[in-house]
Amino acid sequence: MSIKVRSRLAALSAATLAVTMMSGAAFAQKKYDTGATDTEIKIGNIMPYSGPASAYGVIGKTIDAYFKKINAEGGINGRKISFISYDDGYSPPKAVEQVRKLVESDEVLLVFDPLGTPSNTAIQKYLNQKKVPQLFVATGATKWNDPKSFPWTMGWQPNYQTEGQIYAKYVLKEKPNAKIAVLYQNDDYGKDYLKGFKDGLGAKAASMIVAESSYEVSEPTIDSHIVKLKSSGADVFFNIATPKFAAQAIKKAAEIDWKPMQFLNNVSASIGSVIKPAGFENAQGIISAAYLKDATDQQWKNDAGMKRFDEFLAKYFPEGNRIDLNVIFGYSVSQTMVQVLKQAGDNLTRANVMKEAASLKDLELDLLLPGIKINTGPTDFAPISSVQLMRFKGDTWERFGDVLSADATN
Repeated sequence: MSIKVRSRLAALSAATLAVTMMSGAAFAQKKYDTGATDTEIKIGNIMPYSGPASAYGVIGKTIDAYFKKINAEGGINGRKISFISYDDGYSPPKAVEQVRKLVESDEVLLVFDPLGTPSNTAIQKYLNQKKVPQLFVATGATKWNDPKSFPWTMGWQPNYQTEGQIYAKYVLKEKPNAKIAVLYQNDDYGKDYLKGFKDGLGAKAASMIVAESSYEVSEPTIDSHIVKLKSSGADVFFNIATPKFAAQAIKKAAEIDWKPMQFLNNVSASIGSVIKPAGFENAQGIISAAYLKDATDQQWKNDAGMKRFDEFLAKYFPEGNRIDLNVIFGYSVSQTMVQVLKQAGDNLTRANVMKEAASLKDLELDLLLPGIKINTGPTDFAPISSVQLMRFKGDTWERFGDVLSADATN
């Protein structure tokens, strides 16, 4: 064999090897589980579009609009998002039924931002057994940060116990001899907030809390609970309620001329769905906690993130109410999901999606308050762990004090 022929064969072999290696690398780069292809990423969701917590339904509509924006801009790494969202009516049995449908019939890659502590509690074991991500759940229950027991479930917002502790510390500092009344929803969500609040009060909880009243979501009104709490003589009121009931409580307290120092849990701090229906005049001085920017705050008038939010509303969600905190929530949690999928690249397995969700470092979003960033790790499934106190004044919230984290409450 001549030298020329040998060199040609060697060159051909090298070229063949290179092509093989390239195709092998390309093949290795693209990994899919059910719900992902070269062109599509299927994302499932459940939301209470009806029922006692229907005020939250706008979160699902905002997410849908945001994913339409992403698709219009070319998708994520060339893939379009197919968002499938079902109504669970804030009913745990319905939640189970709808999630099984998403996983077994629609064959989604993951379940994103399912709302409500009762609903998420009902679907958690099923999704973890199926190894389907239950990602960025729309509830601040502390139990979503348990990667050891539930490696496929991750929260997003600050947890309820931390928030409750922060309110308690404020009471101890500003009103050490307070007599406290608490209204809470009779489920894991309400009890989680209450536990954090009592933990924050410490040994003084037993003497300072003079009345507790729990309500069921099936009750048409909680007026009688507020009358009962006022009769306790309390001068501090902690309103642990979802939007419909939170608004009722604020309004009723004003009607019966009860004027305690009021605390309102963050999940009902929306001006659009809670404060406005309750009446601005009835909400003056109420204290809550924030981690997201408030669209009514003039401070953000020229803020770049707020401008992007307003452009999104104008183009993709014109019916969205910009003063509804739930719209801001939906926009922000969607940005987080998109970041995770971008990081996942062409490795769209369920395990890798969870790995990337647990690898977020100092992520800044358009509408997170300054100083609040998203951080996660293999043993930290609590993306946001800081809040800032705020007081309602006029027709908007005014933030005060420092940004506080779980560590600051100890």
